[in-house]
Amino acid sequence: MEIAQGQGNMTNSQANIQGGALETAHAQFDRAVQILNLDVGLADLLKSAQRELTVNFPVKMDDGAVRRFTGYRVQHNASRGPNKGGIRFAPYVSLDEVRALAMWMTWKCAVVNIPYGGAKGGVICDPKQLSVRELEMVTRRYANEIAPITGPEVDIPAPDVGTTAQVMAWIMDAYSVRHGYAAPAVVTGKPLNIGGSAGRNEATGRGVMFTVREAYRVFGWRFDDVVVAVQGFGNAGTFTALAAHEMGCRVVAVSNSKGGIYNSRGLDIPRLLVHVREHGTLPGFDGADGVTNYELLALPCDVLAPCALENQLTHETAPSVQARLVAEGANGPTTPDADAILAEKNITVIPDILCNAGGVVVSYFEWVQGLQRMYWDEADVAQRLERIMIRSFWDVHENAVRRNLDLRTAALCLAITRVAEAMQIRGM
Repeated sequence: MEIAQGQGNMTNSQANIQGGALETAHAQFDRAVQILNLDVGLADLLKSAQRELTVNFPVKMDDGAVRRFTGYRVQHNASRGPNKGGIRFAPYVSLDEVRALAMWMTWKCAVVNIPYGGAKGGVICDPKQLSVRELEMVTRRYANEIAPITGPEVDIPAPDVGTTAQVMAWIMDAYSVRHGYAAPAVVTGKPLNIGGSAGRNEATGRGVMFTVREAYRVFGWRFDDVVVAVQGFGNAGTFTALAAHEMGCRVVAVSNSKGGIYNSRGLDIPRLLVHVREHGTLPGFDGADGVTNYELLALPCDVLAPCALENQLTHETAPSVQARLVAEGANGPTTPDADAILAEKNITVIPDILCNAGGVVVSYFEWVQGLQRMYWDEADVAQRLERIMIRSFWDVHENAVRRNLDLRTAALCLAITRVAEAMQIRGM
């Protein structure tokens, strides 16, 4: 029987987008470490992942053929608590990308001061090309392969690009069957009726806009008729746009992998969500013109929210940015070269490890609820999230003022210090 490799063909543009994630993460880390003057050995430990797992597993497809799939799980640093991080199903997944995302998760959890370390996982596949049965089989086989290093007190996965609440339900079930009892705390981002948290879907987008509003407050800008452009219309982008709309902002553009739409007078986001549910696409929405992902980055706006993939703002695209504020709803959307260009243009960047941390904050809430078997309503979740995001923004801002740093470097310095202190206190 012939066994075919399960990965899809990655386009050159996707390879270029994903290829620099680890280099970006390391460059950001190196700059912060120079400022902190950390011990060389400690810095080397912090830069490296504690554990990396690569798995290859077979899945019988609907046509009877058996395909080999490759997956990864990287645990970066567990000094402050169990590892936490999403699972990504995409054709372009690579070990280096997962390493970068796991590192960013460590810093993200430390910035918002929740007791987690950082992890990330992925499977090389195109979920859009899989049937529901095939997707379930890929998920369950991957869950069983990484089971030795996951668990409610060890490593708690969550959804990411290409995965959903249903995927998390399958992972929870695989773990529960293996151990003989229902274990809702083994994953977060689950459906509500098996232990998910109210407000989890909205958390990342709400957190993005909480930090945007707080930035306007601290810089003395009027939060009135703020013009917002959102690149990416998955979970993070959808709820960033919706939260911005609910806060009275004018969302003029949104996009996804198939293209975007633009209306300078503003888009009716609730009506757009209905359009996407009915038609499955953004183009064709009444009263809006077409716009590409890269054109969106250059639109005149107050807030640009890149909520798609890594390395969207580069030395090629950053010079065209016209926003006064970049709110990073995605992980690693801005390269170090682009950071320098945006700084020269006096454009403030709210870094990913702060800006999009709302998702992991509410994942933490979901984990706590699952452990306690006691659940909170959405208003309680939203209030707790807002309090943590505001506190975290001010922690970063005060660190930036004290050290005369940009927000990204200040956030990294704060996070690295917290993780380093945990390692030293525990005795390494």
